[in-house]
Amino acid sequence: MNEITLRAAAGLAAVLIAAAAAAQPSPAVPMGTGPGIHDPNSPFAPLPARADVVPWSLLTAVKTRTEKNKVLPVFDRPQQALHQKTQRVQGFMMPLEPGEKQTHFLLTSVPLTCAFCVPGGPESMVEVRTRTPVRYTLDPVVVEGRFALLEDDQYGLYYRITEGVGVK
Repeated sequence: MNEITLRAAAGLAAVLIAAAAAAQPSPAVPMGTGPGIHDPNSPFAPLPARADVVPWSLLTAVKTRTEKNKVLPVFDRPQQALHQKTQRVQGFMMPLEPGEKQTHFLLTSVPLTCAFCVPGGPESMVEVRTRTPVRYTLDPVVVEGRFALLEDDQYGLYYRITEGVGVK
């Protein structure tokens, strides 16, 4: 390396270190606030519990085991009680195909429009196939259909609703 390249690298390192230090939350910001933390009044806050839908807390409580380089779900009795029965799930649509109406999509526990959130792992998604198209929206939707636990899905999902319909 020549001297000019070395100085440029040192200058770039100094800029990166300063930027990283500025990005760190200051000690004045209380824990549980700041970037990435949802205000309870935010439209991107977690969905409130409802008595007429399967709670995400039940779905996300699934345990896992590793078998031949795969992570597989281990369902407890409360989750097993949902299997092959008509259930309602509320969530945010994640389309799998383009279009304003969807018949095959994922429901997620958090919206995709949140810049600080990812939909999560397979425990926080439900694959949905509906009988009639459901209009895409950024708002939460409720879907009712035949709920299935997936022991070893080829796509790594844990839950699926078939014969679904949108519920108003």
